[in-house]
Amino acid sequence: MGTLTATDGSAMELLELLLLLAGSLAVTAFARWRGLPAPLLVVAVALLVSFIPGVPPIHIDSEVILTVILPPLLYSASLDVSFQNFRQSLVPIRRLGIFLVLVTALVVGFVAYNLIPDMTLPAAILVGAVVAPPDAVSAAAIGRKLGLPRKVMAVISGESLINDAASLTLVKVFLLIIGGAALSIGQDLGIFALAIGVGVGVGLVLGVVAHFIRMRVKDPVVETVIGLILPFLAYIVAEQLEGSGVLAVVAAGLYVGYNSPKSGYAARLQERPIWAAADVTLEGFVFALIGLQLKTVVSDVGASGRSIGESVGVAFVVLGVVILVRPAFIFATYYWSRVMRRFVYSRLRRFRRARVTRMIWGRADPKLTWQQLTVISWTGMRGVVTLAAAVSIPESVKGHVVSARDTMFLIAFVVTTGTLLLQGLTLPSVIRKLKVQDLQQAERDVQAELRLVSNSTQEAVGYLDKRRDAWAKEWGDEPIDRGIVILKERLQRQDAAFRQGMREDRDEAEEVEAEQASGSSEGSVGAEGRSGETSPGGEGSASGGAESAAEAESSAAAESEAEAVEMPSLERGSDLRSTPHVAVADITPDPTLVKPSRNNARALASIRRELLQKRREVVLRERDAGNLDEEVMRRVLLGLDAEELAMDTSAVARTRS
Repeated sequence: MGTLTATDGSAMELLELLLLLAGSLAVTAFARWRGLPAPLLVVAVALLVSFIPGVPPIHIDSEVILTVILPPLLYSASLDVSFQNFRQSLVPIRRLGIFLVLVTALVVGFVAYNLIPDMTLPAAILVGAVVAPPDAVSAAAIGRKLGLPRKVMAVISGESLINDAASLTLVKVFLLIIGGAALSIGQDLGIFALAIGVGVGVGLVLGVVAHFIRMRVKDPVVETVIGLILPFLAYIVAEQLEGSGVLAVVAAGLYVGYNSPKSGYAARLQERPIWAAADVTLEGFVFALIGLQLKTVVSDVGASGRSIGESVGVAFVVLGVVILVRPAFIFATYYWSRVMRRFVYSRLRRFRRARVTRMIWGRADPKLTWQQLTVISWTGMRGVVTLAAAVSIPESVKGHVVSARDTMFLIAFVVTTGTLLLQGLTLPSVIRKLKVQDLQQAERDVQAELRLVSNSTQEAVGYLDKRRDAWAKEWGDEPIDRGIVILKERLQRQDAAFRQGMREDRDEAEEVEAEQASGSSEGSVGAEGRSGETSPGGEGSASGGAESAAEAESSAAAESEAEAVEMPSLERGSDLRSTPHVAVADITPDPTLVKPSRNNARALASIRRELLQKRREVVLRERDAGNLDEEVMRRVLLGLDAEELAMDTSAVARTRS
């Protein structure tokens, strides 16, 4: 296992590691409180800290980043990716995640080869592969905050999941070439095919096995531990089999995340805060490491005898090339693809049915405006993989010296920090200037959630009538008939309270928008974020319904033996300060259902659990049919999970008493 080391080669002291973690967490907390992009602020502060006297320069072992930090970050991101949106945007994701990486590596390699006299062509393309993959952490955070359309977010997030694999595979290929291997184009493609096939295969197999075990364990602690182990296991196994560990982690995460609603509710509620905390900790740690490398990079270049000024100049030229290649590739390939598709489709459809033609030509690009393409072009911030790939380059490969290695690391550092600060700081202005925000998405989410609640309520009522006879045989007629009447009334109250809450949230949002339009500034936006308010279609959309339901049944809840339970939405990437509260009345058993007879209580509890499962089935059916976005699905499932948790909590409390 690699370690973080100081310049003298000694392992980083535990105290220094804890200080680094604590410092990055403090800066991250401040950034979240002020509504600022945390990765950018952490990098900026770390850059300044690196020049404080007494702060030791830190060398990073790439094994630490690639095997310890990268797998959980990728897995966590994969869990939150909407598989439906990922599949619909697969064409641009594949184009940017694979071919843009290759083009960037070749163009940067050509420029570096001509600017650095002692750098060989394989070494130049190697540094191009190192700086090729963008990291979507900061871009996704900004996009979520400003309300980028989901199809744009799907492209940005999906690209970052697979471009790391393309970059690291290119690094592997050109290290072999530097080491004297005479690889043909066919062999290069074979290495890529092996990495992709083995990586995806290992990830899917381990994902299926993990999900199979989690479905049968019925122990939320064990289920959570399996989820924590899975990304590391997938990465290591795939790498040992000469596959892509990155793709293995992504494939496992996509499979487990898509099938997570079918597993136990307790594990879902436990995992979200765990992965949220892991994301905050690891992202802050990585970006702090990036900033702290400045002194090390400068000292290494100086020790090599090179001119620091010339080396920095070359690095900034490469930075400019990296920034310009992305929009050129995105616009050219997008419009060329649409033109060619229209041309080929018009020719083929004369001889084949349209459906067969689509199968031959493949899935179409999602329609994107030039403004949306511009925003995607400006989300090329580099991050953890560029840093890890740079430090993984050895001084020699099989006796062949890697030329200009110190300059490679300088280029990687300048490109990483330059894109983070330049593009990261200006991306919000670009989004606002081009008016790319989807201001209607919140309202569409509200309407989708209303339809889902209405449909699930109707089906639950019908399910009560359908199952009445079977329940009566097991529990008796009197308690079942009485319980069904009460449960129907309860479902109708919940539906009405939810709709009322939605109306109140919409009115409140309109008032906020009016205030912002009259005298708004970015400060007011930050104040809104600090106050914990959310848009009506965001995660806080259930809040109004929760509060209305709580008021409607506050007196009844006070008489109930069950305690009120609030479950915050812990979706990773969301602002944890602005989490909605699940309705107290919605998750608290109706006091009239709590009867002296234990048989009646068990019957009613059993029926309520069946209803919850039925409503989950409705949610999944709508998701699978493409009628429900996965973000909305997660919010609805959170409320159902919280209701079942409240039932279990009340049952345990009554048993102990």
